[in-house]
Amino acid sequence: MSKQPIGIFDSGVGGTSIWKAVHALLPNEDTIYLADSANAPYGQKGKEAIINLSIKNTEYLINKGCKLIVIACNTATTNAIDHLRNTYNVPFIGIEPAIKPAALQTQTNAVGILATKGTLSSALFSKTSGIFASNTNVIEQVGEGIVELIENGKLLSGEMKTLLKTYLKPMIDANIDYLVLGCTHYPYLIPLLVELLPSHVKIIDSGEAVAKQTKAILEKNNLLNMENLNSENLFYSNGNPKTMQSLLNSKYIVEYLDF
Repeated sequence: MSKQPIGIFDSGVGGTSIWKAVHALLPNEDTIYLADSANAPYGQKGKEAIINLSIKNTEYLINKGCKLIVIACNTATTNAIDHLRNTYNVPFIGIEPAIKPAALQTQTNAVGILATKGTLSSALFSKTSGIFASNTNVIEQVGEGIVELIENGKLLSGEMKTLLKTYLKPMIDANIDYLVLGCTHYPYLIPLLVELLPSHVKIIDSGEAVAKQTKAILEKNNLLNMENLNSENLFYSNGNPKTMQSLLNSKYIVEYLDF
């Protein structure tokens, strides 16, 4: 099984930020990335709908022979990972907002979190936040509209900048010193966020941590591919492939998939 690919899925193109971290740490591994852009964003959907979409994505990747699946979507992780782990016999790596390091390291006792409604309202986020940030002023902001703009190729648009200014103002007013990105689409906003935030604010995303956990689980299960020198990385989307293509090296081809 060690030569089989790692599967990665997200509600859209944002999880490519996770794929980049995984591929950088594990360049020998074949990967299959699945973007369910036709159903993005997941963050506005109910728990049952999110679980059903996650099942569909998982079964596609398992049918492709994936040895491990990374859920590169905060909303899908917080709502569906328990169901997936109880249903399928492959390891799953989830992703949730990095509220723990932000709460432990803040000097101003104020941190911001920009995430989807589905993530912020989930039981998993509430539990993690309650354990690590109960004495911290956490300014939560639903990033409504952000995923749609990114999926429509408007990543660094004036429209996006205006939206972010509105969302960041309460955080800046509260004197945050950490901003947690709670959606895998959001790391692509970092150039705009750096421009709009005070210079002392540190931005945290989960890409590196997810890559390290992926490697650890592969090692634990003796699934690391030690032989592959030229890995194969496949990208599929049921939305506009050009949007994802713009976020990747030109040597990778995004294929449209009707699913």
